[in-house]
Amino acid sequence: MDQSNRYADLSLKEEDLIAGQNHILVAYNMEQVAGYGYLEVAAHIAAESSTGTNVEVCTTDDFTKGVDALVYEIDEANHVIKIAYPFDLFDRNATDGKTMLVSFLTLAIGNNQGMGDVKNLQMVDFWVPETKLHLFDGPAKDISDMWRILGRDYKNGGYIAGTIIKPKLGLRPEPFANAAYQFWLGGDFIKNDEPQGNQVFAPMKKVMPLVVDAMKRAQDETGQAKLFSANITADDHYEMLYRADYILEAFGEFAQNVAFLVDGYVGGPGMITTARRNYPSQYLHYHRAGHGAITSPSANRGYTAFVLSKISRLQGASGIHVGTMGFGKMEGGNEDKNIAYMIERDECQGPFFYQKWNGMKPTTPIISGGMNALRLPGFFANLGHGNVINTSGGGSYGHIDSPAAGAISLRQAYECWQQGADPIEFAKDHQEFARAFESFPADADKIYPGWREKLGVHK
Repeated sequence: MDQSNRYADLSLKEEDLIAGQNHILVAYNMEQVAGYGYLEVAAHIAAESSTGTNVEVCTTDDFTKGVDALVYEIDEANHVIKIAYPFDLFDRNATDGKTMLVSFLTLAIGNNQGMGDVKNLQMVDFWVPETKLHLFDGPAKDISDMWRILGRDYKNGGYIAGTIIKPKLGLRPEPFANAAYQFWLGGDFIKNDEPQGNQVFAPMKKVMPLVVDAMKRAQDETGQAKLFSANITADDHYEMLYRADYILEAFGEFAQNVAFLVDGYVGGPGMITTARRNYPSQYLHYHRAGHGAITSPSANRGYTAFVLSKISRLQGASGIHVGTMGFGKMEGGNEDKNIAYMIERDECQGPFFYQKWNGMKPTTPIISGGMNALRLPGFFANLGHGNVINTSGGGSYGHIDSPAAGAISLRQAYECWQQGADPIEFAKDHQEFARAFESFPADADKIYPGWREKLGVHK
């Protein structure tokens, strides 16, 4: 059934919709199944995403039609459609009147993903009215809170050298805590990896007290504050709260040094909101494990990594993993820096929409996946700054000297970029960075050809 007469209005102007501040605008890449008209399928998507069904029903009235989602722009040649969703469509909390992200996803990424006339459909950008941003939680904490704990300038505190305990599974409590201690002698931030939590061989109640002790000893020895991101992911709301409460009790006076890591993609919006609302004093670390199932550049359904990151800021993530922008082992390219810009700036141009955040706290880009000191100068040059958290697992524990030396080499890579120095020349006066060349020779050969002769390494 062609519903374009009701669910499409190509006379609508985007600038008027933005000025009206009453719609969420969504851009999709869309291809229809052969035999269907492009506008016809676009209107079907709008109908299925809002008030429509596949037949005329007797219960529709004039008010219902007033909250129809409307296709307002199509570009069949480039496979793009844009739909305006009336803000009143989205479910609100009964307790505080705030908007639910899960409702947005239920409508905008819902049954339309399985319709028989849709070949491909992927959300690539969306715009939220600035006057409605207060209805979303947004982050309670941001990277400036981490800089304060670390004793740095809270406006431009720079690079936070972090790691992931490796191996990510298989360590018992004592080796796990010792691995943390060894890194903290040189670095700032340690995160649980996404599956770490309460395995039978590493129960949380044995691991956490040992990690606290490792943190205290490292702080005493270095005279520097340390940070730990603890995984509180769980299927059950009450299990999440139990884990979080236990961790805060275990860290005691150093509770402010603890972030809470949540596997937000597989756990869903409710898990992020549970952490955000119950623990607003903790930095909320959004791990996006599993997202590649729909956000991979090879995917043509669901939504993109850009959309996921933008959603995370609305939900209240303090930081989210954003890939390595072509410099690590993860999918993506240099242009992915725009993901970081969208979540960290107060206004930014997306693929289709210019979003103003009206002072909403930023979400920190967290860089993880195959990074080491040799790859970082190029990464910083591409991004244009170093105000990120970088969690280098192999880049720290794979350093030829020690995890602490690995951590120091990461920070030295940032200093090298800050100074605009030639990395090989910089390495001659910075031992840990120099030894990173020997630790990761394949990367050194690729990024810095001739390094052996220049650094006097003959093996």
